[in-house]
Amino acid sequence: MAEKPKVTSSAEKELDRIDKDFKEFDDNVKNLTMDRMNAVPKAETAPQVDRSQAELRNTKDVYLKPNRTISVRDKFNEKFRESWEYDKQYVQFEAENHEIIGETIDIWTRPYGGVSAEYWQVPTNKPVWGPRYLAEQIKRASYHRLKMEQSVINSNDHAGSYYGQMAVDTTVQRLDAKPVVKKTSLFMGARNF
Repeated sequence: MAEKPKVTSSAEKELDRIDKDFKEFDDNVKNLTMDRMNAVPKAETAPQVDRSQAELRNTKDVYLKPNRTISVRDKFNEKFRESWEYDKQYVQFEAENHEIIGETIDIWTRPYGGVSAEYWQVPTNKPVWGPRYLAEQIKRASYHRLKMEQSVINSNDHAGSYYGQMAVDTTVQRLDAKPVVKKTSLFMGARNF
């Protein structure tokens, strides 16, 4: 790091204050753990397309298949066979792209070791059939947004309140996959995948 330039006493105080604020912010960012970030609830979003039950019944079934497959040499671990059989079952879902609305989702999947990597192009805002692991991977696509906020921090060391910048994290759902249910029962409700 470069040395501090020679400046007047008021500018020196300002540089010291900025340096202290930067160090506090750096400590706040270092204290952000994945557990703390994952504990933040995701913001609720409205569905991009709202279909009636009659429209859902009249839609054609579109079955997805991977556009490209890359095989692997490693052997499949048979301890995960039951999970793999469950995850590869086809489910009906509707994918949404919240970053670029209406844009097709391009995604690679490889849910287990020993399973081929697959490249999918998933159309958005229309019901499609695809493997459960694809829908779940789309559902997990989110990121954490950090923003600065002026706040008061009360301490337990009886020194009073501290004023300063604090990093606050929020979770943004980038892509989403919602289950499509063509028949609803009064008693069973809508199923998830």
